[in-house]
Amino acid sequence: MKNSNSQKLRLGAFVLFGTILFIAGIYLIGQRQDMFKKTFTLSSYFQNVNGLQKGNNVRYSGIDIGTVKDISMVNDSTIKVVMSIEENIISHIKKNAIATIGSDGLVGNMIVNIVPGKGMAQTIENKDVIESYSKIGTDDILNTLNTSSENAALLTSDLLKITHKITEGKGTIGVLINDSVMAQDLKQSITNLKGASRGASNTISELNGIVRSIKTDDNSVLGLLLNDTTSGKKVKDIVSNLEASSTEIEVLLSHVNTIMNDLNSSEGAYAYLVKDTSLVNSLRSTLKNVNEGTDKFNQNMEALKHNFLTRGYFRKLERQQNKEAKTKNY
Repeated sequence: MKNSNSQKLRLGAFVLFGTILFIAGIYLIGQRQDMFKKTFTLSSYFQNVNGLQKGNNVRYSGIDIGTVKDISMVNDSTIKVVMSIEENIISHIKKNAIATIGSDGLVGNMIVNIVPGKGMAQTIENKDVIESYSKIGTDDILNTLNTSSENAALLTSDLLKITHKITEGKGTIGVLINDSVMAQDLKQSITNLKGASRGASNTISELNGIVRSIKTDDNSVLGLLLNDTTSGKKVKDIVSNLEASSTEIEVLLSHVNTIMNDLNSSEGAYAYLVKDTSLVNSLRSTLKNVNEGTDKFNQNMEALKHNFLTRGYFRKLERQQNKEAKTKNY
């Protein structure tokens, strides 16, 4: 009797413990698969899911908000990932959110990270599709590193060849390194260049001093012209007047040349007077007759002054002239 009671107790305890384990397992599995929570569905399209599997976590800003519900191939370059998200998170996710695939730690399972987008947008709804961003996978990084290592090996080989040629004295660099005479010449050339550079610097300094003195010295003609705007304007006016005078002189000389050409030609009064000797003789005779007539006219006038008929008139005229002269003197 005692044995049967103890067996019943053991059986009851075993059944109870098994039932508790079953309920706990169902709860854990349901909790993981969101069987006991209200959820909504989001989806996104990727080119490479990088080993993502159903049941992997979905995180929003580092917080677990759901799991991967389904992964399906749309075509040869597009993969659709369906996510089951807790309904109480819906008010925090916007339509401009972006989904990316990453790893949970360095060697952990792959997860889907949802990050907020930039700017303002509406709240996401059930069965919406959000944008995705594919990060560079580990294989791509390894391929890049492999290519870089191969390029580095080739570069190292080429550098070794160049180094051997330089040490053997081949090429310009090898000659420069191994030839002491050329090295000495280069040193001398560099020294000369330094001296020339110092001389050029001194010359530039002196020129700067001269220019500075010209700008500040108003006593010199050049400094006055540079600093005094009024004098500069006057010089410009003088130059303009000289140019105008030069133009007028050229026009005058042109007219004079024309006149001289006309005078030198056979036409015109001047050429006629100079070249016609008969006219010259006639003019001389006319001038002689005019002079003789003037002399005779003066003699006749003197005779009239002494004639008793006209002598009174000339005396009266002389007295009138003397009176007018005295009146002017007073």
